[in-house]
Amino acid sequence: MNPVQKVAIITGASQGIGAALVTAYRKLGYAVVATSRSIDDSTDPDVLTVRDDVAEPGAGARIADAALAQFGRIDTLVNNAGVFLAKPFTDYTDEDYEFVAGVNLRGFFGLTRSAIAAMLSREGGGHVVNVSTSLVDHALSKSPSALASLTKGGLNAVTRALAIEYAARDIRVNAVALGVIRTPMHPPETHAALAKLHPLGRMGEIDDVVQAIIYLENASFVTGEILHVDGGQSAGH
Repeated sequence: MNPVQKVAIITGASQGIGAALVTAYRKLGYAVVATSRSIDDSTDPDVLTVRDDVAEPGAGARIADAALAQFGRIDTLVNNAGVFLAKPFTDYTDEDYEFVAGVNLRGFFGLTRSAIAAMLSREGGGHVVNVSTSLVDHALSKSPSALASLTKGGLNAVTRALAIEYAARDIRVNAVALGVIRTPMHPPETHAALAKLHPLGRMGEIDDVVQAIIYLENASFVTGEILHVDGGQSAGH
């Protein structure tokens, strides 16, 4: 491995946005650590796959350690793994809370803490990108989702906090706040209704998200930014 090759960790990398990000970062020349609960081995020597559940205590440290053992450094972390559970607030159970907070908050906390520690251990800084939702800014009566707002709203807040805390060390922290993206989690029969949630009149595509994250990766003067990729949803309707 070229010692100056940068390394990105991408969570939720087995399908959808995460899988597309693996391809995009490889095109940028990065080695990639691709992790999810179920992910196939890669034939690319510059892609390390790690099967783990970011919601489990200790998973973040294990993933970061695997990245360092294989590639020797961590330059970028994309916290793409997330879960969404829409219910009326009073219908949520304690198990629902543990499930959503486990992935969206503990998953972020454990891995980001280890990744930033690795970035601090050498010169050159780094970059963290968190995947959030426009529902934090623009709640929808037809889609009650308080647990998404609770957890992803926390990611928006900590994005700004960490951006300021580590700016002097050249570690940038940004987020993308998404509308509804056409991924395998949305059955085709729901697409027409979901498209109407966005002023642009369509669902987002995976490539829309990938382009936004790659923009942030290359935007060295941008930190603490919550970039909305939502067809105008957060601006109004």
